[in-house]
Amino acid sequence: MTPSRVARYAWFVLFYNFAVIVWGAFVRASKSGDGCGNHWPLCDGQLLPAPQKITTVIEFTHRVMTGIDGLLILALAIVVFRAFPRGHRVRYGILLTIFFTFTESMIGRLLVKKGLVVDNASVDRAIWLAGHLVNTFFLLASLTVTALWSSGVRSLRLKGQGAIGWALGFALFCLIALGVSGAVTALGDTLFPVRSTYEAFAGAMDSKAHFLVRLRMVHPFLAVSVGLYLLLIAGLVSHLRPSLLVQKYARYMGVLFASELSIGLINKALHAPISLQLIHLLFADALWVTTLLLVTSALAEDVPLAELAGVGNPDATPHIALAPATWKDYIVLTKPRVISLLLFTTLTAMFIAQSAEHRVTPLLFLMVTIAGYLMPGAANAINMVIDRDIDGRMARTAERPTVTQTISSRDALFFAFGLAFLSFAMLWSFANLLTAMLAFAGLVFYVLVYTLLLKRRTWHNIVIGGAAGAFPPLVGWAAVTNELTPLAWYLFAIIFVWTPVHFWALALLLKDDYTNAGIPMLPSVLGERVTVVQIGLYAILTAIISIMPFLQKQVGGLYLVSAIVLNLILLLRSLQLYRVVDRPRASSLFHYSMIYLALLFLFMAIDHSLHL
Repeated sequence: MTPSRVARYAWFVLFYNFAVIVWGAFVRASKSGDGCGNHWPLCDGQLLPAPQKITTVIEFTHRVMTGIDGLLILALAIVVFRAFPRGHRVRYGILLTIFFTFTESMIGRLLVKKGLVVDNASVDRAIWLAGHLVNTFFLLASLTVTALWSSGVRSLRLKGQGAIGWALGFALFCLIALGVSGAVTALGDTLFPVRSTYEAFAGAMDSKAHFLVRLRMVHPFLAVSVGLYLLLIAGLVSHLRPSLLVQKYARYMGVLFASELSIGLINKALHAPISLQLIHLLFADALWVTTLLLVTSALAEDVPLAELAGVGNPDATPHIALAPATWKDYIVLTKPRVISLLLFTTLTAMFIAQSAEHRVTPLLFLMVTIAGYLMPGAANAINMVIDRDIDGRMARTAERPTVTQTISSRDALFFAFGLAFLSFAMLWSFANLLTAMLAFAGLVFYVLVYTLLLKRRTWHNIVIGGAAGAFPPLVGWAAVTNELTPLAWYLFAIIFVWTPVHFWALALLLKDDYTNAGIPMLPSVLGERVTVVQIGLYAILTAIISIMPFLQKQVGGLYLVSAIVLNLILLLRSLQLYRVVDRPRASSLFHYSMIYLALLFLFMAIDHSLHL
């Protein structure tokens, strides 16, 4: 058999395994795991059992499918060893496939022999079920690389990949962890079905409930967190490992994640019917294989390492720093002046969220302060790596450590991923998973939506991308309450509509810089007059939304008076800039906008504290 035919056959075996996996999940979901009794590999002690029960038919069908799978893999091994010479990497791939096929069958045997099927709700079953899932992922991975390498895909370049290599590896680890949580959650849905979403939440909060019930709500939050990480990696790899294949698989991964998330939400809403559980698993396996394809294409030996290129010229030799980086240089990477206002809105939101049931403890305040700095600091560091080319063309940013290479792009990425991981872990440990997820969502939105998708393409960049700066109050609120109420979303909305006023005032001051760098900021694209009109419109919108919490009776008179005064000054300065567009008025509005937001949040926190 020719290598091309071997490749086609290998892909067929891979897709056949999808069918085997889905049917195996049906065996678990339909509680048919004891359809053949405790016999293995025979069914009820017979080679061909009498189909007296539907559970026997279901379980025996699964065993027949796995038997056929074993024969297909054995045949694949034979043709691989005939078609490829000794030492070829495809041979290693098929040997791994044989190994994981064997361990897959042994785990299946153990589940049957020990009775870890049907209504068994023990810890042992959950552990072995998770192990079964991990082994399945490894089996799919070995089949995928066998198919890829038999298709003639180039060797991988594992050395010298820096933070991107580790980030891709961590993406695979996260998918395995997510798969394990999904398998355990599916088991809980099968053994402890619920009649409503409220019942599911109540059970998850009950400390006396079965561990499968209490773990049920971990999976959705973990799924969103892992999905956000996958989107972040897909965007970064597309930018830093530029190739058509990488971009294609990154798009596929994004589509599959969105589909998987949607199916998961519908699955929860409909209380996990078997059909949706199987579709959910199918998409999870497809996402796993697609991520593997993205990883292998990004690490291929012929793909350039964009972060090593010179500023403004991908083929140039990067600037070599004259002095080693200091801790101050790493602080610069985080943009502390930018973070200070974001962090202030995080912390004041914590006090606004306080109630008789939810209090801000000194430890929680300290941990959120640290983690609340680290996550946006990580986002800013990644932003500097991505924007190194345009930063080098702007006077304001030309001396950034990533431009001068005082800190290499690789080191900056390691630093950024480290900050993000530490922040996520701290928020999950000392607050809750929702808080960690929201903080990370802000990072992903800033890097992916603003920096990678919008900043260089449209003047709407700051209108849409500015939402990244509106996540901090959600983080602070969730840290205290573990939920998001309408007032929390009002805080989000205030910052969202305030951002264009603040940033376009700055853009007027830096118009020439943005024009030279080719960044389509509003003053450079449509001119100053259009910009000040837009600033005025958003200032009015900010004033209206900032009053809404009072109209909804969520704050008191002190906040109302403060908001009216602050908004009048904001509108007055916007009007002054509209009448005469010059640097002093633009600078005045820019600096006042920061004071405005800080005082608005501060007075809301004070007002709320007076009514506790």
